[in-house]
Amino acid sequence: MTAREEVLARIAAAHRTAPPPDLPYEALARDYRTTSDLDPAALAERLVDRLLDYKALVRRCTPAELPATLAAALAERGVRSLVVPAGLPDGWLAALPAELALHVDGPGAADQLGVTELDQCDGVLSACSVAVAETGTLVLDGSAGQGRRVVSLIPDYHLCVVRSAQVCADVPQAVRRLDLTRPTTMISGPSATSDIELNRVEGVHGPRTLEVVLVADA
Repeated sequence: MTAREEVLARIAAAHRTAPPPDLPYEALARDYRTTSDLDPAALAERLVDRLLDYKALVRRCTPAELPATLAAALAERGVRSLVVPAGLPDGWLAALPAELALHVDGPGAADQLGVTELDQCDGVLSACSVAVAETGTLVLDGSAGQGRRVVSLIPDYHLCVVRSAQVCADVPQAVRRLDLTRPTTMISGPSATSDIELNRVEGVHGPRTLEVVLVADA
């Protein structure tokens, strides 16, 4: 018997001893929390706390201040070439300097940037669908202004705009807001990993730097 066969045999024996309940999907217990005691301001504070703990950068502004805030963030990072997914609100880019090269990643295959082109850009600017306060997670679903998954993974700097109305308390609430038939990308801080000696390495699986602009809705 191979090791694989032995493992599968043990699993089968365990199932025979204590078979899982034969419940239809509709009968599964869903007694987890579906609401939060936190008001919108408290949810925003918790999201910011989690993002900072993950070593992400955070800026806060009003809707009117958003174009200038984005321009300032990009200038401070020294971004000279920027990827923008199709469908990004035009007003967001109003304060960007003329010398900043914009590369639009379109919805169709003919309009999409290649991996080499994405790698040569300094950063990407995107919107998001939902932000989870409890886990500090940003969720992108590939809709207008969010782009393909590869767009948010290859550039070394990701600048993401989150409206306060998009912040929810926890994952169950986020799932209810999302269309899970779409390609969903969940981002919890900048890309980082550690080897067996606990040496932290950043930028391996995605952007080395994540910066979030939290926009306070009226």
